[in-house]
Amino acid sequence: MTKALIIIDTQDSFFETDYWQETGFTEFKSNLLSMIDAFQTTAQPIVKVLHSREDAADSPFNPKTGLVKPMAFLPQEFTKVFYKSVHNAFTDTGLATWLKRQHIDTVVITGIRTEQCCETTARVAFDLGFKVEFVTDATLTFDMSCPTTGKQYTAAEIQARTNLVLANRFASIHAHSDY
Repeated sequence: MTKALIIIDTQDSFFETDYWQETGFTEFKSNLLSMIDAFQTTAQPIVKVLHSREDAADSPFNPKTGLVKPMAFLPQEFTKVFYKSVHNAFTDTGLATWLKRQHIDTVVITGIRTEQCCETTARVAFDLGFKVEFVTDATLTFDMSCPTTGKQYTAAEIQARTNLVLANRFASIHAHSDY
């Protein structure tokens, strides 16, 4: 066993954010479920990472809200679950140690938000010596506006930018159908 599927921040907290958008969600769910099925079929580990911020009382990412739990479409059981309080899934979580103990050398990155926690996790994983497969169509993000220029960026444009900056440097870029 050398590969693990990492599902980042696919949790109910996002439904209560002011930036949540349904656009692309149906396709994301379908693609991610396809990947989960492929990993379950081949008995490869599936790791769930949840974002939890106890220091932010009014945040939907505070566990006291009851929203820091996997979205309902996901399976109830994972090989392992980690909680993070920063943008990457490695800092202070024990994920790297667990992966190494399982003899996993490749992480397959999926989840929410493409350019934030997923991309940051990919970069850190690479720096820690893991091979990284980034599955863009099994990540989700939202349209955004640049705070300095006001320019609007679509989720697709943000995902394309993530592919651009990760490819051949930090990760290989994949589609869910590759698995």
